[in-house]
Amino acid sequence: MIAIKKCGLCPRNCGTDRTQYEGPCKGGSTVKIARAALHHWEEPCISGSNGSGTVFFSGCPLQCCFCQNYQISAQNFGKEVGVERLAEIFLELQQAGAHNINLVSPTQYAPWIVQALRLAKPQLKIPVICNSGGYERIATLRLLESMVDAYLPDLKYFNPAVAMRYSSAEDYFEAAAAAISEMVRQAGPPRFDGDGLLQSGVIIRHLVLPNGVHDSIQILDWIARTFGKEEVLLSLMSQYTPTYHSAQFPEINRRVSTYEYNRVLSHAQELGLQGYMQERSAAKEGYTPPFDLQGV
Repeated sequence: MIAIKKCGLCPRNCGTDRTQYEGPCKGGSTVKIARAALHHWEEPCISGSNGSGTVFFSGCPLQCCFCQNYQISAQNFGKEVGVERLAEIFLELQQAGAHNINLVSPTQYAPWIVQALRLAKPQLKIPVICNSGGYERIATLRLLESMVDAYLPDLKYFNPAVAMRYSSAEDYFEAAAAAISEMVRQAGPPRFDGDGLLQSGVIIRHLVLPNGVHDSIQILDWIARTFGKEEVLLSLMSQYTPTYHSAQFPEINRRVSTYEYNRVLSHAQELGLQGYMQERSAAKEGYTPPFDLQGV
């Protein structure tokens, strides 16, 4: 039985008694998930031919104003499951042919997830991927060490004012930069199997925002000067679609233009960053899966 009396799992360090209340992340005393199924819309080295065994956890430390998954991140849709059931879900996804276990927004439930992975690990033969918004505490990441094989963090913002405006997290870059460095320390450089599927390592995702070219370029510059070309991969995404509260922020209440995305893409290429560059056709609502409690 896990009892968190003063929560500090994410950089908000809110101090919530999770045995009595939900924190700002919507996390309570029991794991809540919205979907567990094969997912085919991740990077090719993660989805492969069969799909990624994706578990979407309800709630999120960030609460971004443009979140495509707002039904679960902000509205906390989902079903509570025990640690034993979560371990069973991991094994059921493996049995269904998943190339990996993909933990989406797991931070608020990290201690429970570690327990479930310990139960499942003797039978789990596929990699475990931590897929998060990048807003992490190093102490929480160290709970996952040896349990997680690869990390798939976002690196959303460089400018504190931008991070505050869209995610109420002025310290976002400071926290995410430290967290990603810790992920690289744990997972090492990207490693693939004979079929080109990721087995370990870090892929940094960056979503280009409307009117966000300058911020994106600063992020790419940081990645290039912080890590060697073989240490991390970049996934540059063009899929931004106005949703949730985007209409309250006129400057992002549209899709990213081809010109904006291509400017950022060209800079990534000039820096020699390796990885995945998304087609602009990915900016569709259909790429967000239905949150229907499948597999829960």
